[in-house]
Amino acid sequence: MTDTAASSPARAAGTSWLGWLEGKLSWILLGLVGLLLPLLDDSYIGVIAQRAYIYWVLSAGLNLVVGYAGQIAIGWVSMLTLGAYTTAALAAGRIGPEWNPYLALVAGGVMGAIFGVIVGLPALRLRTFYFAMTTLGFATIVTQVALAWKDVTGGGVGTPGPTFSWPFEPGWGFYYFCFILAALATWVTANIGSSRYGRALVAIRDAEVAAEASGIAKPKLLIMVFLLAGALGGVAGGLFASLQSYITPDAFTFEMSVLFFIAILIGGRGSILGPALGTIILTALPEFAAPLVQWSTFLYAALLLLIVLLIPGGIADLLDFKNRRPLEQHREIAPRKELLSRALDKTDGRHSIVLKDIALHFGGVRAIDGLDLEIRSGEVHGLIGPNGSGKTTTLNVISGYYKPKAGTLKLDGGDLPFDRPHLRANYRIARTFQTPRVVGAASVLENVMIGGTVHGQATFAEALLSLPRNRRDEKLLRAAAMQALATVGLESLADVRADRLQHSELRFMEIARALMLRPAFLMLDEPAAGLSPEEIRRLGDLIKAISREGTGVLLVEHHADLIFDICDRVTVLNLGKMLAAGTPNEIRSHREVVSAYLGA
Repeated sequence: MTDTAASSPARAAGTSWLGWLEGKLSWILLGLVGLLLPLLDDSYIGVIAQRAYIYWVLSAGLNLVVGYAGQIAIGWVSMLTLGAYTTAALAAGRIGPEWNPYLALVAGGVMGAIFGVIVGLPALRLRTFYFAMTTLGFATIVTQVALAWKDVTGGGVGTPGPTFSWPFEPGWGFYYFCFILAALATWVTANIGSSRYGRALVAIRDAEVAAEASGIAKPKLLIMVFLLAGALGGVAGGLFASLQSYITPDAFTFEMSVLFFIAILIGGRGSILGPALGTIILTALPEFAAPLVQWSTFLYAALLLLIVLLIPGGIADLLDFKNRRPLEQHREIAPRKELLSRALDKTDGRHSIVLKDIALHFGGVRAIDGLDLEIRSGEVHGLIGPNGSGKTTTLNVISGYYKPKAGTLKLDGGDLPFDRPHLRANYRIARTFQTPRVVGAASVLENVMIGGTVHGQATFAEALLSLPRNRRDEKLLRAAAMQALATVGLESLADVRADRLQHSELRFMEIARALMLRPAFLMLDEPAAGLSPEEIRRLGDLIKAISREGTGVLLVEHHADLIFDICDRVTVLNLGKMLAAGTPNEIRSHREVVSAYLGA
């Protein structure tokens, strides 16, 4: 063994250790500051810190909703209100006998979890500002109920907040209680963020169609996230009630709700550390600039505008030193076909997807009109035709995005449901898209790992607590993703943000993501678009090699040379109808095809 080879593992270990330290250093420093702050013996700073920790407990959960899932939940202050009044009312004995404050705090978290799901349900159908208005409306309703339900809440007069007993009694004991709960909220949300569930949330936010193609079920995932975010909001409310000593509906203002939302945006979407720092900054800023408190809403908006204009990625981008390093120029994509046997499951070549008499109309436009098509294992089937002939529409029917007006779709003789795209991954049907669907802020490796989401076994709760099965899932998914990247020739770019890649690299990255399903059928939508002649040649060799492993490939492409070089069979569409079907040689000489598509 040479000295260079011998030193490689040591260098790799050193790089890995430095990478770990770089990622954890900020958290270590924040933790030390939090632990040592009582040494200042300044009660005023202690109260500000307690408020920041309480706000972060709520924001940590809200960050999964806004920063990861991309839902505009502006009125999340309602969870703080519900948790505060539930904890205070139970601890004060306004509903039955007096509860232990710690049990009352748990009840506040349960109340937040229940209403977190109730408020979140509209997100399954409403988008963007419509959902934002729903959350704001709910916050208004909660405030009005607090004013009207005087027997429980005290109405406009208010009600005393709970007082926690030893070891977290008022003062520095309560400070450490808030610090511990903030650290716990950080840990559980960071666990989710770095798991397949966190990657699925980001995929829903930035590439929802690709997320569905990878088997990600949006409704179930969002409900679990709203449950967690609501629970953390309810716990934060109970802590807030204790900190305030006395709570009234006036304590839960619109400005507070704006603070939570903007803290996440200026912190950076898809980050845990950035929003945490954003929450701390926005909590402390009015305290040290008291004359500006009445202008707080304006200042928050101005700060958000500056971040959007100057640092679109927020604080998280400022801290992302790794992705400022220059990339190697003149990079080449060199797929390694010999690795496909490890990335794919060899099939017997006797499987098929059959479309029969498929018809799909958009208004008066017949996108597909009586199409028959069969995709067989171990073959590359080309689908060509002029623009608007129905090629991508056919892929969308097979993928489950469109439900045709007539016809059948069968996999190995059994019916394949039309309108449930997230179930296609369970049938090992993978696809790429005409325009690459990627999560730009995530690394290349994370983008590819999204494709293997359905292979994970750990539950949401196991991911939340980082239990052994979740850690095993992550190890296996990471290894499979590196295998897929090596197969397409992109392993050297695994840690690079996807939005830094060239267009051709994004094309091959999508194929790597599709390979994570170990697909029995692979549908490629114009994968050669924007590639150089040499890259097209390498792409063709890779596609051909994939089919030789037993995978059935349906290739939609405008590069006729690629189609005729690698396809076993070709179907030609024109105005939604099948114009011709046969071998490449038969299609080349077909008079109508030459006239309508290939030219003289």
